[in-house]
Amino acid sequence: MSTNLIILGPPGAGKGTQAVRIAEEMELKHLSTGDLLREEVAEGTELGSKAREFMNRGELVPDELILSMIAVHFDGQDSRGWILDGFPRSLNQARALSDILREKGIELDNVILLDISPETVISRITGRRVCSSCGAVYNISSMEGDRCTECGGELIIRDDDREETVRRRFEVYRKQTEPLIEYYSGEEGLMLKVDAGAGIDEITESILDGIKEA
Repeated sequence: MSTNLIILGPPGAGKGTQAVRIAEEMELKHLSTGDLLREEVAEGTELGSKAREFMNRGELVPDELILSMIAVHFDGQDSRGWILDGFPRSLNQARALSDILREKGIELDNVILLDISPETVISRITGRRVCSSCGAVYNISSMEGDRCTECGGELIIRDDDREETVRRRFEVYRKQTEPLIEYYSGEEGLMLKVDAGAGIDEITESILDGIKEA
């Protein structure tokens, strides 16, 4: 019996971390749309070549192409199921995804919503520092000096991690995701809301417990 999940949440909520953890714990396929896109482009597949054309022009890859990349992994499932990370991000994407799952006779079991306040997200992200040389990531709460302990490189704050940028990203997420929450809440027992302000282990445990109880 397969378990099929979607994980939603704003930047800084820990979607990627929790998706990997849940996938490992439940032996699910982790479908990260960012990873899938990079793999298709790197391997030079037909879908990857089409996506590269848009990327080279500085344009967003169309929903249809992203959906096609995801759909490949729904065919002939070789695992107990999957967790979809990074998609859908809009109501139109959610509806298109539902159509594909319906056509393939695949049931969505839970939509995990990592619920977190804007201020907590801002505190998390603006506290990050990245090594300018090796890319190692630190948090100011646990930093010892302003140099990377791995290579000695300077620790910097990325433009994406500055407060004004984080606030804009959160607002974009909120506007796009509120309709998704309503869309998936329409089916009883589908939406699983988890406090993402807790510790990493506690969040994982809450997700797993919620899935078992659903």
